[in-house]
Amino acid sequence: MIQKIQEKEKAIKLRREGKTYSDILRIVSVARSTLGLWLKEAKLSKPENQEFTEAKRLASLRGGQAKKKQRIEKQSKIFLEAKSTIKTLSEYELFLIGVCLYWAEGAKEKEYYPGSQFQFSNMDPKMIQVFLVWLLNVCKIGKNMIIFNIFLHQTHKNRLEEVKKYWAKVTNFPINNFETVYWKKNKLDTNRKNTGEKYYGVLKIKVKRSSDLVRKTAGWAEGIFEKIICK
Repeated sequence: MIQKIQEKEKAIKLRREGKTYSDILRIVSVARSTLGLWLKEAKLSKPENQEFTEAKRLASLRGGQAKKKQRIEKQSKIFLEAKSTIKTLSEYELFLIGVCLYWAEGAKEKEYYPGSQFQFSNMDPKMIQVFLVWLLNVCKIGKNMIIFNIFLHQTHKNRLEEVKKYWAKVTNFPINNFETVYWKKNKLDTNRKNTGEKYYGVLKIKVKRSSDLVRKTAGWAEGIFEKIICK
């Protein structure tokens, strides 16, 4: 009986120090239900309750920070392991990648509008760089045949020169290649997250006199489809 009283007093003392149920149970060997009854009986004074609440908040904060660190470490490990599985790509593999990128993000020729221009749009700078390598090195398109358009929200008009310099650096094309800008109207209520200083709009890549390239790419994409689905 004396031991139980001592354990109860110890549990209450630990609780007043800001310990959680789990912390106390690691020190005092009782059932969780018993601990609950003990602590329910021992009402904390207002200062003690405030102290406990703050201790609990700090413990929760430390736990959250530890979990965040673990999550970041896990994400980094998965990312690096996946990255290491990619070996040197052949020109044929690069060819297939470019076709699939255009298949996903490029403009398609319509039956009711033949002769469509080759156009590819994206806001991911790495995807833009890979696609340009495909155009220049695999499709052998000359730099003088490539045109760029920028699509930017109106609220970023004051950043236009910064945006032009950004895309010029990404593409390794002179800044005067980015004179054509289309302004997108802003909605008053928006859930978009890409509205800060790291937003550089969407870049559209166009190729002059490229109707045949559109048709070739459509044929290549159809060939990939048939090899995978119709084999």
